Amino acid sequence: MSAVTPAKPAEKPTEPWRQRLIRSLLYGRNVDRAAKARARVGLAMLAFASVYALIGGRLVMFAIGADAHSARRAASQEVVATARPDIVDRNGAILATDVKASSLFGEPRRIIDKDEAIELLTATVPDLDEAEVRERLSARKGFVWLKREITPKQQQDIHKLGIPGIGFLRENKRVYPTGNEVAHLIGLVNIDNQGIAGMEKWLDNQGLADLHRAGFATDRLQKPIELSVDLRVEHALRDELLKAKEKYHTKAASGIVSNVKTGEIVAMVSLPDFDPNSPKEAHDPDRINRLTTGVYEMGSTFKAFTLAMALDSGKINLNSSWDARGNLHYGKFTIHDAHGLGRFINTKEVFTYSSNIGAARIALGQGVEAHKAFLAKMGQLTRLRTELPESAAPLVPRRWSELNTVTIAFGQGLSVAPLQAVMGINALVNGGYLIPPTFMKRSEAEAATLAKRVIRQDTSDKMRFLMRLNAEIGTAKTADVKGYYVGGKTGTSEKVINGRYAKKRVLNSFTAIMPCDDPKYQILIMLDEPQAIPETKGFITSGWNAVPTGGKVIERIAPLLGVEPRFDLPPSERLILAASRTTQ
Repeated sequence: MSAVTPAKPAEKPTEPWRQRLIRSLLYGRNVDRAAKARARVGLAMLAFASVYALIGGRLVMFAIGADAHSARRAASQEVVATARPDIVDRNGAILATDVKASSLFGEPRRIIDKDEAIELLTATVPDLDEAEVRERLSARKGFVWLKREITPKQQQDIHKLGIPGIGFLRENKRVYPTGNEVAHLIGLVNIDNQGIAGMEKWLDNQGLADLHRAGFATDRLQKPIELSVDLRVEHALRDELLKAKEKYHTKAASGIVSNVKTGEIVAMVSLPDFDPNSPKEAHDPDRINRLTTGVYEMGSTFKAFTLAMALDSGKINLNSSWDARGNLHYGKFTIHDAHGLGRFINTKEVFTYSSNIGAARIALGQGVEAHKAFLAKMGQLTRLRTELPESAAPLVPRRWSELNTVTIAFGQGLSVAPLQAVMGINALVNGGYLIPPTFMKRSEAEAATLAKRVIRQDTSDKMRFLMRLNAEIGTAKTADVKGYYVGGKTGTSEKVINGRYAKKRVLNSFTAIMPCDDPKYQILIMLDEPQAIPETKGFITSGWNAVPTGGKVIERIAPLLGVEPRFDLPPSERLILAASRTTQ
């Protein structure tokens, strides 16, 4: 029996060296390929999970940040209300500021059922115009406004409807906490938060609109705009004017408080006014700012310019004599005094008795060219430019004859903006310097760099004396608030109706300064068409209504302005004229 030799196992085929190298590089040596396969599957699952998580996260971000996404889309198609700086008064009280408000928009291309969307939206927001909404949603646009500045409840109710293609955008909305108080000064903005009147428009003209377009006008980059107005004084002035308007049944009432040494406008009121939070009121033509956009014959307040011109020329003095024994006839015109004295009167009496005849003779003595030159120098013949965009040019005679000089001498025949007259009166009492008025805060040093001397110091002293004398013995007596050494000049100008002066329809004005020995403030009061009441004994002239109104204003605002009362002061002859002579 032969032995059986066991068979040798089949030898494994030899692996080519190239495959061994590739396998070694891919898997390494002595690695379990099954485990490696499971790892690769896990890695693939992790990668897919990460991708889906990223997509889900982005969807959540788009849902949360839809306003910002829509804002970018809207910016290329429609105007979005942009941020504006706060406007504050001289003490920091806020006059205008921005708040955030939601606005409703639509994306017509994404809306599935327009009819259903329109029906749901108009049912939720009743003041939406169905025809207008249908027109907008039918447009071939990616973005359309449906309603600006909706309420939080409206936003919540619309959100619950879940209408595709309907969204909300947070915008800046301008609000005015003080309402009507400073309406004509502040102005207002349109629906896109762009200034359209007053200081709001001036702000855009100073470069804010350009900053908006460049994307730099953000809430963080804007400093408050500080105005010269004092809200406390503004309130007191407006309150007294409202009372006067009601008491004397006037068509309108207005007033200004100005710092005579800096030209700052501390308060400005024109009634009827409007609430800038309700822009529709601002379009009423009866609610214009009469102090800058209206031009008026200022009546006898213009006699201050006539006397200052003559005194500054050196041709007359306070004791010069003028014939007022009878009416002054000039061609077919007759000039008369309201309360004629029937005798010769001196320069002081021309002012205190408000003599038209005396003022006309004084102006004629200076000559037409000298008269025109003086009023031009006082800024009364050209349009006054301030920060407020709204301004009106004076109505100046095309051919200035002697007759024009006669009537303009006592405030007829030349119409100016009241703020323009205030600027000129300031120069008559502040030492002789014409300072452009401003609605921005300004120091006396800054004002000095802009000031232009227009009359001599001596002439200014005499004008302060005349205004104080008028409060002591003349037509401004009822405004002489004890302790504040008030001076002033009244004016009653008949209005031109159908080409003729109407005696029963007058514009009354009263300009006052305090204190007269060292003036700090000027107050202008204007009442349009006041009516006679029992208290005025049937009279409608300035001394019966505008002057007492001015006195009440002074009594309220003097403490607010830091003017301390002083009692038992000597009369103007000793305190003002004597001091002036001593200085010179």
